[in-house]
Amino acid sequence: MSPKARRGPLDYPFLGLTRLAVEKSADTIEWPKGFDHVDKTLAVGVGQAAFDALAAGIMSWEIQRRAGLHVKAPPRAVVGAQVVSGFGVGNLRLPVPCEVVWAMEPQWVPGPDGRDIQLAGFGYGTLPGHPALGEEAFIAMMQPDGGVYFRLLAFSKPAGLIYALGAPVTKLTQAGVTRSYQQAARTLTGGF
Repeated sequence: MSPKARRGPLDYPFLGLTRLAVEKSADTIEWPKGFDHVDKTLAVGVGQAAFDALAAGIMSWEIQRRAGLHVKAPPRAVVGAQVVSGFGVGNLRLPVPCEVVWAMEPQWVPGPDGRDIQLAGFGYGTLPGHPALGEEAFIAMMQPDGGVYFRLLAFSKPAGLIYALGAPVTKLTQAGVTRSYQQAARTLTGGF
């Protein structure tokens, strides 16, 4: 992967890096310099039904909606799909446009210990007008023992000076949204 990838209006370092972090151990990933990164994994349920519910909720944007975001997007997360989420209240919303850069329908893949795990999810990158530059990924995982996990991966930095000046507020907002995504994953699975 090149240090600078460009595809249409997507213009940030390491396009698709969150997919690489899903396929390999995130500990082996060199995150872009100057970008903050998040890698949070949360147990949300047990069994195939819980995994199916989480995967469906991720791929249909329900995780964003249940986290309190207003979402305008095609019905399903597929490569090239553009989505605009809105932060705020009523008509006072900050639009955050993104484009899906990778998507994975439910499938079994070799896990780090050689036993198969089931994965589904997608990653989207920021488009012009987004307050950040970077990528975020939402992943449903089922381990061989049936444990179901929600994983959120992201790397980002402010998109410009005005957003850089508001970075402390942005970081608090991001932390709150991450907690909302985690709670949404729990409600999707009926999990703990």
